[in-house]
Amino acid sequence: MRKSIALAGVTAAVVAGLAVAAPAQAAPANAGGACVQAGLGTLDSLGLLQAAAQRKVDYSTLADPVNGPIFAELPAGSYLSLGQVVKLHTSSPELFAWCR
Repeated sequence: MRKSIALAGVTAAVVAGLAVAAPAQAAPANAGGACVQAGLGTLDSLGLLQAAAQRKVDYSTLADPVNGPIFAELPAGSYLSLGQVVKLHTSSPELFAWCR
């Protein structure tokens, strides 16, 4: 129980960190769906879609605030659910190279 509570806290902190890591930019209403599709396509092309669905992708390995492809700083062990990643694609598309 304690482990899952601690993990939930770390996950919330990572999601909050991603959400404020880059300034918000106005995007067309349909951009969110296109961004989600591009993100899922990227995971698939990298052979990571199944691992992402199983919460086995450490997104810190893809994060670099200057060079991307995820423009944020993430601590090692940033395992997010696929649902959280999808939400970030709609709420903060500027974080992802494939959505810029």
